[in-house]
Amino acid sequence: MNDVRKQLTHLFLETLKAYPVSISEAEVEASLQVPKEEKFGDLSTHLILKIAKETKRPPRALAETFSKELWQAIQASTLASGLEKIAVEGPGFINFYYTRDQITGVLNRIKKERADFGRLVPETKRNILLEFVSANPTGPLTVAHGRQAALGDALAKILQFCGHRVTKEYYNNDEGVQIQTLGKSLDFRVEEKLTGTSNEIPENYYRGDYLAAIAEKLIAEQGADKLRQMPTAERLALCTDYSKDTIFLGIQKDLADFSVTFDHYYSQKELGTSGKVEKTLQELKDKGVVYEGEGAVWLRSTDFGDDKDRVLIKSDKSYTYLTPDIAYHHEKFKRGFDEIIDILGPDHHGYIARLKASQAALGHDPNQVRVLIAQLVTLFEGDKQVRMSTRAGEFVTLRQILDEVGKDAGRFFFVMRKFDAHLDFDLALAKSQTPENPAFYIQYAHARIESIKNAFKEKTGALPSAFSEAVAPPILNKLSSAQEIRLMQLLSGFGEAVLGAANTLEPYRLVPYLMELAAAFHRFYAENRVVTEDDELTAARLVLIDCTQLVLRQGLGLLGVSAPLKM
Repeated sequence: MNDVRKQLTHLFLETLKAYPVSISEAEVEASLQVPKEEKFGDLSTHLILKIAKETKRPPRALAETFSKELWQAIQASTLASGLEKIAVEGPGFINFYYTRDQITGVLNRIKKERADFGRLVPETKRNILLEFVSANPTGPLTVAHGRQAALGDALAKILQFCGHRVTKEYYNNDEGVQIQTLGKSLDFRVEEKLTGTSNEIPENYYRGDYLAAIAEKLIAEQGADKLRQMPTAERLALCTDYSKDTIFLGIQKDLADFSVTFDHYYSQKELGTSGKVEKTLQELKDKGVVYEGEGAVWLRSTDFGDDKDRVLIKSDKSYTYLTPDIAYHHEKFKRGFDEIIDILGPDHHGYIARLKASQAALGHDPNQVRVLIAQLVTLFEGDKQVRMSTRAGEFVTLRQILDEVGKDAGRFFFVMRKFDAHLDFDLALAKSQTPENPAFYIQYAHARIESIKNAFKEKTGALPSAFSEAVAPPILNKLSSAQEIRLMQLLSGFGEAVLGAANTLEPYRLVPYLMELAAAFHRFYAENRVVTEDDELTAARLVLIDCTQLVLRQGLGLLGVSAPLKM
């Protein structure tokens, strides 16, 4: 019912012209939402409360006056055939009620549009580079990386569905001190295996057991004698390359099993040898935003909104970690992207201002750099918290989550909260096959609909002809129970839910929508027989549940979760 919403937005703005307020089209459209309770109509807005505050007028009285003026405008437009009435509720909410044909018409729209239903294309399509996960290849992906992977991939799917061009990129930090330390750590493990000793691992080395397994693999491939006879520097170089490459392959395997793939992997090592870092530094110097002090080279980042200036080149002439990142993001813009989105961990809050400032210093619009911080995850097994680290080098990995709860539950639970909200992940709940598990609850609704359709086909030999052609309003108007009306109301709001997730960059917004749609279906099924003695009512209800199944499948797919046909 996007057309109704757009027409209503237009008429709302036209009516507002008589009031001394400045409200944008986006504000009006965003305020028109499907109410949580069906008794409050098909669309509702609270915007009059804001207008009343700005104009210092009683909100209820203002809502009454405004709704009468708006209703007059509606009656003089083509929207008159789609709206039955307007009602003011509470302190000043304005609720809109569709006509019966408008409510049931969503089913024919779904039947016609199928996989395109809910695709509300924005006025401006963006060319977006979405970078996420980007874990250093020094160990397996952790549960925190798993959340970033699920959120990033779902966000990409949602943005692409809404018509934006999205490139998913992984920045492989494959050089630097941490990689050198990784090589030394593997060499230490290899030495242990070759000598049969077990020495205490140096404090600053990587200490996880995964390196012991990599050491055994390297020895098996190269041969113990060859490694023993290899010069120290040569073996260290081999260990460095072998460890980072092996770990990175493992990262890619874990992500693939989590149904997360990337369009491009960007190597920091290749960036470093390309000369792009030096060129970027020269550009900054040419713009006069770099200076020397205390033996170091600094960026005047305070001129561009940062809280302090940042060191680019240390006194020992080495780059800070920020310097290649500046060049990397500068290069993102030079590749033609008009919006850059980074998904980072909670330890990067202070990084946002300096990154934006650096790009502003280079002449880019800092508002085109969006940094989303994915907060930490706490694991529970029922009421008991799972220890994330028992000793140095041990941590919960994404692979363990996959093995424990599976891809679907893992992805769904990871996107259940906003980016900036801490996530409590209940392993016991994620594994359970009960209505309390939201992933199972939604998937079960999809599977149950399939079983109803299959049972009908087995009994009659085929689904009604209504499945292959538009359904006449008299047949659809047989859908009159409160549960049926609520299902159709929710189906009409799918596009708004998707667009809201895209505009706010918050995939979690689809979760409550899908939960409510599944709950509405389960209530409908509990109160109504789908197959009745009335052939037309049966056909209408089969179309209703088929459309519900399609939207459930579409929504789950945007979150990267499967929609099983049998459970």
